[in-house]
Amino acid sequence: MTLIERARPEDAGEILTLQRAAYVTEAQLYGDPFIAPLVESLGQMAETISSATVLKAVAGGRIVGAVRGRLTERTGVIGRLVVAPDRQGMGLGTALLGAVEAELGPAAESFDLFTGHLSEGNLRLYRRLGYRETRRERVHEHLTVVHLRKAA
Repeated sequence: MTLIERARPEDAGEILTLQRAAYVTEAQLYGDPFIAPLVESLGQMAETISSATVLKAVAGGRIVGAVRGRLTERTGVIGRLVVAPDRQGMGLGTALLGAVEAELGPAAESFDLFTGHLSEGNLRLYRRLGYRETRRERVHEHLTVVHLRKAA
């Protein structure tokens, strides 16, 4: 059984480790080992847990997924959806995304998130859950960021 709940500052190290494990494939896909999720510090993670909505998925005493969100005016901005590599493809990403939307939802008119243009699995998930592409932004020679939005 997997439980989704708010992360606590003492979870920062485990969530950071999970995030790094989950983003290795993204770094390989884009040929960039310095993507933001891989260079985030423990202090930055702890600060995010204290200042934003960070949810964790726990199974068997282990954090197996996480997501963060914050409200900017009437928009829920969602990021860093991560699932342990051995738990991917089991619906955990969908559950975490639904949980953070519900957490931010009462005050949000829409939800925004983004992913890289080569991240086909992420794009499929987000589109299946009702997110629609709003724009593309070339940020590096090897990376175009795809911005997506969904009505609340």
